[in-house]
Amino acid sequence: MNWDPSKLEDLCRLHTPALFPFLLNITRNEADTRDLLQELFVSLARHPDRMTGVRVPRAFLFRLAHNLAMDHLRSRNSRDRAHEAAGQARIDLFNLPANPDDAAYAEALSAALGELPPDQRAVVHLKLWEGMTLESIGQTLEISPNTAASRYRYGLEKLRLLLRPLYDQLN
Repeated sequence: MNWDPSKLEDLCRLHTPALFPFLLNITRNEADTRDLLQELFVSLARHPDRMTGVRVPRAFLFRLAHNLAMDHLRSRNSRDRAHEAAGQARIDLFNLPANPDDAAYAEALSAALGELPPDQRAVVHLKLWEGMTLESIGQTLEISPNTAASRYRYGLEKLRLLLRPLYDQLN
């Protein structure tokens, strides 16, 4: 695919609604997420040739966003401190519904996602909210499909464990 740099604004408008929650799920910080999105699109504006030959722009943008987020997390003083801060951050990933049970579940799910390591959160997000296959997740994040499957499985196991008490309480 030949890339037309004048289409950057369209690319941003089309894909930011999916990239924002993906990055927010990884960084657990809205300001960092906005900064990373800006960095992503500024980088593409400065180097439009990066899009040349890209067959699936959305997957390519998820890869770039993931790489930026991982670099951002690594640049913090220590990986453990970054994971601890990310896991403790309370953010609302979901619009809270009117039904109190649904609202409690959305809050619990957001908190449980925060307990996952960023790499597992990224895979779980792409699988559940973007509907990507494990193969396409692997290509997007530059990991093997088996690694994507393992991160997805471990992520789901931890989510089940964390959400089981709420499920039991609601039923």
